[in-house]
Amino acid sequence: MPFHIISGDITRQICDAIVNPTDAAYSGGGGADRAIHRAAGPKLHEVCDKLPALSWGQSALTKGYDLPAKWVIHTAGPVWVDGKHDERLILSNCYQSALRIAAENDFQSVAFPLIAAGTCGFPKEEALSIAVDEIRRFLQRHEMEITLVVYDRKLYRIDPQTASGVDRFLNERFSIGMRPQAKNNCEEHEDAFANNLPTAREDARTKAAKLPRPFHRPSPPPMPTASYSQAPAASLADQLRAMDESFSDAVLRLVDERGMTDAQCYKRANISKQVFSKLRSNNHYKPSKSTALALAVALELDLEGTRSLLNKAGMSLSHSLMMDVIVEYFIRQHQFDVMVINETLYQYDQPLLGAK
Repeated sequence: MPFHIISGDITRQICDAIVNPTDAAYSGGGGADRAIHRAAGPKLHEVCDKLPALSWGQSALTKGYDLPAKWVIHTAGPVWVDGKHDERLILSNCYQSALRIAAENDFQSVAFPLIAAGTCGFPKEEALSIAVDEIRRFLQRHEMEITLVVYDRKLYRIDPQTASGVDRFLNERFSIGMRPQAKNNCEEHEDAFANNLPTAREDARTKAAKLPRPFHRPSPPPMPTASYSQAPAASLADQLRAMDESFSDAVLRLVDERGMTDAQCYKRANISKQVFSKLRSNNHYKPSKSTALALAVALELDLEGTRSLLNKAGMSLSHSLMMDVIVEYFIRQHQFDVMVINETLYQYDQPLLGAK
C-alpha cells in the first residue's frame, strides 16, 4: 500500500495505529506526546505508568482508548545534541521498531508524525530523509498504508539542492510569456499608423486606383457527376477495432518489456495492490492524473513516453499546472524516485503521486 504525506493533527487520524514520539518514561511532555495523551484520555497515562522504561529507539504498544486510532505505538526518540551522540541511529531505530510492531500485529494503516523534528531539535531535512528512507525500505517488503502527518509545515523541509533546482525550473516555465514587457518597435509603428490613420487610408486608396483592373474569367461550367461509386465508410465496429492500445494495455506491455513484476511496479508507483489489480483486470480502467504520472515515473519513461502514456488516458503534461512541471523536472533529471518527488510536491502544496 502507498505512502502519503499530509498536513494535519496526528491525534485525529483514523487508522490502525498512530506513532507517539515520547521519552523513556512515557511522560507525555513533548508536543505530539502531550497532544496524544490528552486526546487518548487518562486511561493511557495509567497504562503507561505501569510499562517498563523504553530504551532510546525502542517502541511499545498500547491501546488508543479515546483516540480515533485503535492503537498507539510509543517510541523513544532522540534529542539532538550535536550529531555525535548516535542521534541518527536512534531515529532510524525508532522507525524500524515501530514498523516492526505494526507488521507483527498485522496493522494495515499506520500514521507517523515527523519524529524528533520539533521540540527535540533534530535537523528537519535529516529527520525527513531518515523517515522516508526507513519507510521506503519497509514498504519494499510489506503491504501497509503509511501516512506521515505534518502538523506544522515549517517542520517540513526537503533537500536544499533539490529545492533550488525545482525553483529554477518553475521560474523558467512559469515566467515564459508572463512578464510585462516594454513596447517594442512593432508596437511603436502601429501607434504611429493609428495616429495618421486618415492619411494612410487616402494613400492606400490612391495606390489602389493606379493599379490595373483585374481580368474576370467567366465561371466554369458545373462538373459532371462522378461515374464511379464511393467506397462505403468504415463501420463503427471497424473503427473501434482500429483504436490505439488502451492505457491498461500500455502499462502492462511496458511492465513486461522492463522485466518487472506487478509488485515492483505498483510499489515503485506508490499505488496499492488493489488499484493495480483493477488496471490488470479492466481494459477500460480510467486512472487519475496522479496515478497515471506515478506509473510513468515507476516505469522510468522519458518525456515523450510520459506524454504518450498520458495521452492514452486522455490526459496531457501541461505547463499550466505546477504538479506537472515539477514531475517534468524530475523526469528531465532522470530521477524516478516517487517518494522524493512526493516530498517536493508536498513542499509546494501540490497533489501527490500515487493512489490508494
